[in-house]
Amino acid sequence: MDNDQARRRALGEFIKTQREQTPPAQAGLPQLSLGRRRTPGLRREEVAQLCGISVTWYTWIEQGRTDSVSPQALARIAEALHLPRAKRAYLFELAGKKDPVLPEHGGESAIAPEILETVRHFRAPAYLMDRYWNALAWNPAARKLFAGWLDTRAGNRNLLHFMFCTEEARQLTGDWEQRARRVVAEFRADCAPWLDDPQVVSMVEELSARNALFKRAWRLQDVVEREGGERRFHHPQMGDLSYRQVNFRVANRPDLKLVTLMPDSAGIEEA
Repeated sequence: MDNDQARRRALGEFIKTQREQTPPAQAGLPQLSLGRRRTPGLRREEVAQLCGISVTWYTWIEQGRTDSVSPQALARIAEALHLPRAKRAYLFELAGKKDPVLPEHGGESAIAPEILETVRHFRAPAYLMDRYWNALAWNPAARKLFAGWLDTRAGNRNLLHFMFCTEEARQLTGDWEQRARRVVAEFRADCAPWLDDPQVVSMVEELSARNALFKRAWRLQDVVEREGGERRFHHPQMGDLSYRQVNFRVANRPDLKLVTLMPDSAGIEEA
């Protein structure tokens, strides 16, 4: 299977999973017209009608049999399925199209040394990741918090590897299973432009083989933004810790993420 076929199939599978998860009432369909259903989601013909396209063509899109889907048709599908921003962006990335309602992003450029240096000037834990979620830079507070990932004992600086392949992550992360599922959905949103990247494919295959939870979560095709919020940890030396995560994108390198963990209270030790 070539890259174009793989992307068409991935696009069709994603649209299908979202259709099956969209309640008819959310799409504005009258209750009397619903009838008996095998699944709680929308039918293909209902989405096609909402989008103003033929059922045959919509079926071909879900089956990955057409590459002639226009940005306008994708926008109508996104609106019919009430996709939130992260899932809408993921839809257009899979299709290789520009969302007609969003501005275009700039291209990549080299990482300026001052960006890497900025991370080290945060007092609270902070780290910078690339598109593959490899840590590129971190400060002493992050190194102290993330034992097994950012300290000298770590042999792999990839956050997904740390989360799913180390015992340190299970012990450190509050409510590990719930957090791990969300991490997979966040990574899927982040890597949407590079799903056919050999390094992404290799990472997903390796993690799926090593961790059953990752494999199940990846197949669900859930997508969420890395929005931050409360993060709880149980550190072997520092005890229970609570932070508010705040994320930043580098202006000329939107594939880079600066993650900061701001203490919830003054009582949390900072390095």
